[in-house]
Amino acid sequence: MKRLFRILPLAVLFSLLVSPVFGRPVRDTASLGRDYELVLLHTNDHHGAILPNNGQGGLAEVATFVKQVRAENPYVLLVDAGDINTGPALSNMFAAEPDFLAYNMMGYDIATMGNHEFDKSHDQLLAQIELANFPFFSSNIKTADGNFLGGRQYLVKDYGGLRVGLFGITTLRSRIIASPDPSLVWLNEIDAARAAVEALKKEGVDLVIGVTHIGDVKEGPDHITSPELAAAVPGIDIIIDGHSHSFFEAPRKVGNTYIVTANEWGKYVGYGKISVRDGILAGFDWRPEPINTQEKQTYAPNAAVSALLVPYVEKANASLKEVVGEAAEDFVFGNRLTRYQETALGNMVTDANVWYFKTVYNQNIDFAFHNGGNIRAALPKGPITQESILTLLPFENYLFIVSLKGSDIIELFNFIGTIPQGAGGFPQFSSEVRFTIDKSAGQDTGVVKDLTIGGVPVDPAKTYRFCTNDYLLGGGDGYTALTRSENPFNTSLLLSYVVIEYIKAQGGVISPTLDGRLTVIGGITP
Repeated sequence: MKRLFRILPLAVLFSLLVSPVFGRPVRDTASLGRDYELVLLHTNDHHGAILPNNGQGGLAEVATFVKQVRAENPYVLLVDAGDINTGPALSNMFAAEPDFLAYNMMGYDIATMGNHEFDKSHDQLLAQIELANFPFFSSNIKTADGNFLGGRQYLVKDYGGLRVGLFGITTLRSRIIASPDPSLVWLNEIDAARAAVEALKKEGVDLVIGVTHIGDVKEGPDHITSPELAAAVPGIDIIIDGHSHSFFEAPRKVGNTYIVTANEWGKYVGYGKISVRDGILAGFDWRPEPINTQEKQTYAPNAAVSALLVPYVEKANASLKEVVGEAAEDFVFGNRLTRYQETALGNMVTDANVWYFKTVYNQNIDFAFHNGGNIRAALPKGPITQESILTLLPFENYLFIVSLKGSDIIELFNFIGTIPQGAGGFPQFSSEVRFTIDKSAGQDTGVVKDLTIGGVPVDPAKTYRFCTNDYLLGGGDGYTALTRSENPFNTSLLLSYVVIEYIKAQGGVISPTLDGRLTVIGGITP
């Protein structure tokens, strides 16, 4: 027995060294005693931003930067953290085919799935998985046959003896804010990440990288964020995140895990230099690299990617002349009437939002509203083209669905009462809303009366869910009450796109209607 007790500690010590519960297993000795450097490039929330937006981003411009980095470094890892889909019409109309082909040309190594990969049919997603020349998968989504969506749980890559393990996680909020196929089985983000990390440790990797589309801004009580994931799952060296569209100036660190993200729409590419010594992460020097600005064009378009995109751009431009419907009568704009009163234009635009997100996205929303200054032209009687809608709604306003307490809704409407007629912030509302603005006492002292939503007065204790645009949510036009909104869902859809889809769904013919949803007493007419 005494001999047994002398031997047991050595056995226990050995088990601790190799057990993935207490630490990483002994790696391939090739990585021990050696220093490695790997350059990490990453994007997220591309959202169909094929062309530059206000001089920023663009796939051909991103490709130039990637090519430059590859020319200067022997080992480069290029990844995307999800939401390749859903954005401008150029990408939407081709089901993101040009986006994936450009990613192939740039040599992406891996991408994980974001919630917007589940906006359209399951067949479209499967076609995109097939189209991608890189692993496009999620480690927490399984198909009905028990396999992981995209065909793998994780990926291991070798860079001159440095073994890098990668896995992908998609937010479970996708089941609510998108339309995934009901046959898919969703695994808890933390449990799935832990399982992937354990599997990668058994592979003897030197570096574990999580490519996640979960975000760092908590959207609800059940939402697992990237900082929460890092805290709950030890053994992840770096998390490359998406979903929240956050801008980081430097990595965020939780425990021993670095978290980085690259904003949105290809405006930035995350650029990091990873140092590994003796199989352990020894350094991570990271920055967001701007892909041009309005003032300075650092990266010219890559010729090969530009050539790839040309036929898609030409087809899209030709489609601007495509007739999407017909106006039975004139939708009058007058002298910017949307800034003064209820208008048929405003009614059509806001009702289109409610229709789209209730029927296409299966969202339970109470109303929609936009600033009248967002609507810029009439819609004459006769054929409606895509160009007509883009003239009517020229701004690249992205739609959000958010929640606000009834008490804040009341404050919001009290502010609306004080907006002078003629100002761009004067609102247009969907049909669920009814109210009166009494301006008898003056333009700046208007009072909101008889407010109802869904036919009943606003309940201060109730939480209301509604759709509006990114400009107003940021406090634009003085809408500071909206900055207190909660549980945001960035649909990443342009207002113009949703209106076009609405017109098509109405059998192609729309008629201007006024139904008394907004009454102004003592107001002015332009």
